[in-house]
Amino acid sequence: MVREQYTTITEGTQIERPENQAVYKIGIYGWRKRCLYLFVLLLLIILLVNFALTIWILRVMWFSPVGMGHLHVTADGLRLEGESEFLFPLYVKEIRSREDSSLLLQSTQNVTMNARNTEGEVTGRLKVGPQMVEVQSQQFQIHSKDGKPLFTVDEEKVMVGTDKLRVTGPEGALFEHSVETPLVRPDPLQDLRLESPTRSLSMDAPKGVHIQAPAGKIEALTQMDILLQSSDGTLMLDAETVCLPELALGSHGPVGSSPGLYEVCACPDGKLYLSVASVGTTCHEHSHLCL
Repeated sequence: MVREQYTTITEGTQIERPENQAVYKIGIYGWRKRCLYLFVLLLLIILLVNFALTIWILRVMWFSPVGMGHLHVTADGLRLEGESEFLFPLYVKEIRSREDSSLLLQSTQNVTMNARNTEGEVTGRLKVGPQMVEVQSQQFQIHSKDGKPLFTVDEEKVMVGTDKLRVTGPEGALFEHSVETPLVRPDPLQDLRLESPTRSLSMDAPKGVHIQAPAGKIEALTQMDILLQSSDGTLMLDAETVCLPELALGSHGPVGSSPGLYEVCACPDGKLYLSVASVGTTCHEHSHLCL
């Protein structure tokens, strides 16, 4: 600290200053001052660069009072305009498109949507891959726009709720087990074909099986037997002409029989054969055909 001295003199008096008097300067001088100015200038440059980067980021990301870019914050949630890309999982409660456009989800690998419970376990999964669409759930349902169930699948059954199930494949429909349906019919002007290449074909109904062909014929082909069985009723062949061309024929007719006339005889096991008609029955004469 510099000590100041005050001296009172009169006019005409000369006072000699002492030699080698030390003078001290207050402040920062020399290289310290230059370093300080350089540091302040560097801070100012960093501040300007940060401010410019902030303005650039706000400009590029399209920040606005309502959101960022195509992302807008509304009272109902978030709204995205245009195409958006998500690099990590997206957790939402509901996804829906605008009323005038469709919702498109696409990926280079697959699209997977999971439903989880409060413990984080996956309770339902929909996976759309390049070769297969996989659904993992206890029950899968497809409804119409009015809420009517159209298709339902669970562990026990598959239910089709439409009025008509149409199979358009050229090979028809293949069922490995039983099929329960009230009606089976083909398209107009097409033949209906029920076929079992290696096993038997069985049609059962508690109140009867109705086979109708109003504009065509009914043909049954088999390598073994064709069984028409009625547990409580009558087997009726109601037609203008009934032809049985392959029935066994008795060899001789009795004296007085009518040539060209035959009667149909039945064996105890249901087998039919022909016998030459006469005044009385002649079935007993050819009963050996039942053996």
